[in-house]
Amino acid sequence: MLDFLIEPLQYGFMQRSLIVAIVVGIICAVVGTYLMVQRLALLGDAISHSVLPGVAIAFLLDFNIFIGAFIAGLISTICINLISNQSQIKEDAAMGIVFSAFFALGITLITVVQKDNKIDLNHFLFGNILSVSFSEVRDTIITAIFILLIVFFFYKELLFYTFDKLGAQSVGLPVYWLDLSLMILIGLTIVASLKAVGVILVLSLLITPSATAYLLVKRLHQVMFVGVIVGVISSISGMYLSFYFNLPSGPAIVLVATSFFIFSFLFSPSQGIITQYIKTKILSC
Repeated sequence: MLDFLIEPLQYGFMQRSLIVAIVVGIICAVVGTYLMVQRLALLGDAISHSVLPGVAIAFLLDFNIFIGAFIAGLISTICINLISNQSQIKEDAAMGIVFSAFFALGITLITVVQKDNKIDLNHFLFGNILSVSFSEVRDTIITAIFILLIVFFFYKELLFYTFDKLGAQSVGLPVYWLDLSLMILIGLTIVASLKAVGVILVLSLLITPSATAYLLVKRLHQVMFVGVIVGVISSISGMYLSFYFNLPSGPAIVLVATSFFIFSFLFSPSQGIITQYIKTKILSC
């Protein structure tokens, strides 16, 4: 058993990959909790797909790809707010419009870049955590520290804003800036997760651990804590499955997280389908 755990750690690429996987599992669960509670999963999906044009443009300009991705995600968020606030189009429709437009532009630009430069950028779609470099590990850790510090220092304000936006506005909290800060945190989390799971699967890692925790506990800080545990275990387990069974790392991580959700969905003490069925049978006897 010990050899099973230690063998992958003999390789530098696995050490770097596990560090990134753990960090991504933590920040996705923390930020994803706000997304799930506010029912903003579609927004996370829209921003994740909208970073692609930034990736391609940053590559063309020989610029930091992660900064390019973040800028593209921020622009998409501004576009969504602009469309929904300056017209009668609802926010979910605005998300769909921006998400599809940016994603189509990103795919087009990536196709052009790959054709002219003979380089594969598809790992940004599906993730390629095994190829992370030391600088990418450093950037991911710095990004994660920034995200966690923001959540720590503004936890009470974000808590109030999350459950009662009108109430937060009435007591004088800067709702607009809290909204913008949350969008930035989502964008940073998605950018940090690009190499781990890619833009296609990042939404699952954002939502699934938090949704799993929501079935088990109720308070926001508890959902975050349990979600972090699920996210970290899923990330580590997915990496080991990827190493020993030659599976794609991003999908392996997501499948493990989904397995935890299914287990909670069936056996949650308060909401599990099978648990409720057993309780009903006991009461009817």
